[in-house]
Amino acid sequence: MAKLVSSVCTFSCQQQHPHSRPRFLSNRDHFNQYHNHSHNHNVGCFPPMMMMKQQQLQKQKRMRTKTITSQFKCNSSKHALLKGLKEFMGFKFKLQVPMLSCEMSILGRVFAIFFIVHQAAAPFPSNDFDNWLVPPASAVLYSPNTKVPRTGEVALRKSIPANPAMKSIQDFLEDIYYLLRFPQRKPYGTMEGDVKSALQIATNEKDSILGSVPLDMKERGLELYNFLIDGQGGLQFLIDSIKEKDPDKVSMNLTSSLDTIAQLELLQAPGLPYFLPEQYQQYPRLNGRATVEFTMEKGDNSMFSVSSGSGPQKTATIQVVLDGYSAPLTAGNFAKLVIDGAYNGLKLKNTEQAVISDNERDEVGFSLPVEIMPAGGFQPLYRTTLSVQDGELPVLPLSVYGSIAMAHNPISEDYSSPSQFFFYLYDKRNAGLGGLSFDEGQFSVFGYTTGGKEILPQLKTGDIIKSAKLVDGFEHLVLPSSST
Repeated sequence: MAKLVSSVCTFSCQQQHPHSRPRFLSNRDHFNQYHNHSHNHNVGCFPPMMMMKQQQLQKQKRMRTKTITSQFKCNSSKHALLKGLKEFMGFKFKLQVPMLSCEMSILGRVFAIFFIVHQAAAPFPSNDFDNWLVPPASAVLYSPNTKVPRTGEVALRKSIPANPAMKSIQDFLEDIYYLLRFPQRKPYGTMEGDVKSALQIATNEKDSILGSVPLDMKERGLELYNFLIDGQGGLQFLIDSIKEKDPDKVSMNLTSSLDTIAQLELLQAPGLPYFLPEQYQQYPRLNGRATVEFTMEKGDNSMFSVSSGSGPQKTATIQVVLDGYSAPLTAGNFAKLVIDGAYNGLKLKNTEQAVISDNERDEVGFSLPVEIMPAGGFQPLYRTTLSVQDGELPVLPLSVYGSIAMAHNPISEDYSSPSQFFFYLYDKRNAGLGGLSFDEGQFSVFGYTTGGKEILPQLKTGDIIKSAKLVDGFEHLVLPSSST
């Protein structure tokens, strides 16, 4: 956005006719007025009274308007393209506007002129030409269609490091997931084309897809593959529902196909596809996925309202999936703390945007560096946050309701707290224009709430984690001898 450095405005304030309209004057306007006048009338032959009448009309016209001549000099806060340019670029224009009222205060006129000037100057990026066409990376915060996962299930699917052919199939189907958001006429033709492309890849790359599955899981892999192609809720059923233009059936079959793809991808990714840096080998790590089940209890002996329809309950269950593919150290440390019972009986604190464990001073767990896997990256970054405004997005976004992340270490924000975590209560009303949290890319996100999301807004300060248990994925947790 250009910054207004200086402006010089000169005008004459005469009374203006209230019904006249503002218009820009140019040299050509003046020429046409003169040309038409001299061409259509022989000025020398005008009778004296007609000449006086003509002059009075022109004078009255001038008295009904004011002319603003303004010159602007603009400067931008960035000089990426023209660094070192000593003179600012500028422009000028002449504007003829109606006088609103002769009784208008001077302050009112100044404000009116200011808004006209601001509206005219704002669209021009002055000498910073690289902002005329904003690249996608710089526009990510301002795009309402930013393709960031909006649910934990989608984020977890997209984070699996699977076979490239499977990822291509998934990308086509994830596009349909976004196309279904269109509120009115949905692009069913585009959807059908995406599914047919996915089906073609699945058919042509069968050997590659099944070849990525370990031998001991081959039978299960073939079963999932066949279901994806021809099963009820597979790709062929998805094409049929698109042809029927039934959005409910499309959504149901799309969810089924994507769930099958995720199961097949998990078979293809039994461990991490990269090596952790040597200095982090001493810490617990999660080489895959694990599931933690929290049992919550109200601190004031009130009841939870659960979605099962069984009435108010004294306790409620929240299920969280930990993702070791994108945050192996953070997820591994958290899983070990759960096994050790570090969160049993722990109280919670509630804020507008988060539910936080009240254990900031506990001396348990490991103080690990902030761990974030960037989208398109091969392995996580450590002690490095992301600049979302520059187009850097994490694989595990914070901007999802029920995402779970470690708080910052109170000593240094380059490190996470050893044990304090929080559930993030994402609300797009408190987010940027692209629907991204203002804290996106700043915390170690390591999982998502997949069950009991309706319990999160019911948690208040003083409520208690009655118990936390690792119910699945223990085989993926690696505990070096130095960390036990």
